Amino acid sequence: MNYPRTHVLALALTIALAVSLHPTSASAARADRWAADLSVVDADDVNVRYTRTGLRLADSRPPGVPARRSAVAEGMLVVAPRNLRRPATRIRAEVTAATRSGATASVQVRGWRAIGWSEWRDAVPAAVFDQPVRRVQARVVLTGSRYGATTQVSAVRLTADTVTATAATPGLTYRVYATRIGLVGEVTANGHTVRTRDHFVALPSRRGLSPRNSGDYTLRVCTTSGSRCEYAPVWDVGPWNTRDDYWNPSGVRENWKDLPRGRPQAQAAYQNGYNGGRDQFGRVVLNPAGVDLADGTFWDGLQLTTNAWVDVAYLWTGTGARGVVGDGPLNVRAGPGTGYATRGLAAQHANVPLQCYVTGQTIAGPYRTTNRWNRLTSGQFVSHAYISAVWGGSVPVC
Repeated sequence: MNYPRTHVLALALTIALAVSLHPTSASAARADRWAADLSVVDADDVNVRYTRTGLRLADSRPPGVPARRSAVAEGMLVVAPRNLRRPATRIRAEVTAATRSGATASVQVRGWRAIGWSEWRDAVPAAVFDQPVRRVQARVVLTGSRYGATTQVSAVRLTADTVTATAATPGLTYRVYATRIGLVGEVTANGHTVRTRDHFVALPSRRGLSPRNSGDYTLRVCTTSGSRCEYAPVWDVGPWNTRDDYWNPSGVRENWKDLPRGRPQAQAAYQNGYNGGRDQFGRVVLNPAGVDLADGTFWDGLQLTTNAWVDVAYLWTGTGARGVVGDGPLNVRAGPGTGYATRGLAAQHANVPLQCYVTGQTIAGPYRTTNRWNRLTSGQFVSHAYISAVWGGSVPVC
């Protein structure tokens, strides 16, 4: 294939940002620098392949069956996490790539904090974390054109250093419209094959996308009455848009920066004719959805029978201890025992916020036999017998 000459993407922007943030010469000398290994394509990567000339889409053809999450081919390489020599608050990427018209390549990074992974942030020109991190993971996201063109990335060089970070934000909850995903047998944006009555969710931005079989980014989705909730990992991108992280402030939000925080672009397009009533791909928006629910989440977790408004908490924006649901879906109960009413489900791999714990009915589970029941921040309970790990702090007695 005939590519134009190779060049470094956004180098001028990287330099401009470095000047604007005024790093000292001492901090520059202490910077960590490394090259991402693009040659390792494994199970957590989606629709990419590596050749001697670089990383590209394995299949650059647009989807044969129109799907709401994207109208073009997409691929993603998740690089192994890297431990830094010293804490850093800023990660910058320089990308060497051969581009084709309409095709894109971006590098995103996230950092491990005491409360878990940060959101994925664009590393060109730079990603700045709200607190120092010592472990960083990068991913390369490739998007094809409508005509099957693909960008080829030959090198990604990263730099970690320290600048003044922005203030942390509390956990966020918004009321948005939910639709049912369906698509059994299809593959999600993180490479998961959708099963019958599956338990996961989709958001219209990769910034909150969990790697396969993880709940790094988990939503608590509740009916508006609060009678049912499900904790479910974000495993797909959609509905409608792929660059609409509407839960973020305008200074961070990828697209549609003039919309109020918490308002999905699809909702604005459907209700108010925003962007001519169309999504980022030019398609007419047929509902105001800001979240998609897999069938098990929709039918079993929330017991919905039709698309509906729901209250969504974006749990990675909060603080405190998290418990990883190792086996699920796990019943979420009104009290510390199986005699209490179920109030919803916690999907396998979901990271649930643990407020405190009490003594209750003894349960024999896959990880331990215990009478400990964890109270979630919503006031509901899950048995500790099904929690594979706790991170982000200690859990006190209630």
